[in-house]
Amino acid sequence: MASMLMRHVHACNNVPSPAGLLAFRIGGAQVGWVSPELAQALTFHPEAFHFDAQGVALAVRAPLRSDTLARIGAKLARQGFGRVRGEAFDVRAAAEGPVVATLDRGLVPQFGVIGHGVHLNGLVRRADGLHVWVGIRARDKAVAPGQLDNLVAGGIPAGHSPEQTLVKEAAEEASIPAKLASQARRVGRVSYILRNEEGLRRDVLHCFDLDLPEGWEPAPNDDEVERFELWPAARLLAEVRERDTVKFNVNLVLVDLFIREGLVPEGEAAALRPALDQGPD
Repeated sequence: MASMLMRHVHACNNVPSPAGLLAFRIGGAQVGWVSPELAQALTFHPEAFHFDAQGVALAVRAPLRSDTLARIGAKLARQGFGRVRGEAFDVRAAAEGPVVATLDRGLVPQFGVIGHGVHLNGLVRRADGLHVWVGIRARDKAVAPGQLDNLVAGGIPAGHSPEQTLVKEAAEEASIPAKLASQARRVGRVSYILRNEEGLRRDVLHCFDLDLPEGWEPAPNDDEVERFELWPAARLLAEVRERDTVKFNVNLVLVDLFIREGLVPEGEAAALRPALDQGPD
């Protein structure tokens, strides 16, 4: 079982080294990685970006960093480097470090900046065992259309905590009242480093569990999911193990859940635990 589950970990960690990428710095600290193609595009903005043997640096005063990245980021998006999504993310050198700037969410992978998100496991503990609420993603989504998802998931906007984001996303995506969503327990994190068509995703996912009463049902409240289904945990584990119908990073969140709930034998779980948090520190 471990090898079948581990394949999802390997799929989300496909960058053995940063070879071919240039370090991106802000204020003397490395905050990301950029491709040679993006670096070449940045050479047309010498007023903002400087190059040296260590890579490329945003060379403007601290109060101007976010506005500069927003202004030039919009130009880069028009050139095909990511897309502007109108939502700022915090930029940090380390996962728990101080914020040094903000960057549009759609440009975060282009600059290889750490991205933070929240994922919520909606759990129902019935007499016949653990059940998990599963979201069926909308078929017109740009990422993982029609695939299985957590009950709630979303990126953490600039200036927000994981808990604040969870309550906001729970209401927006699944019609979960704030009073109920605030009962969710933070249970850890998973992380990964994935290079794909978006760029370099260095994601940290803050995981939460929420025990929900039997008979209560979530309801879609935006265009993220088509519907929700309540699955026995054993069925969901088999789906993750045997198929590729779950959104790529949600597999990691679910594997973490299965381990914590004792659904994965200890010997196999021991190999998986450290592998689930391979991303940025």
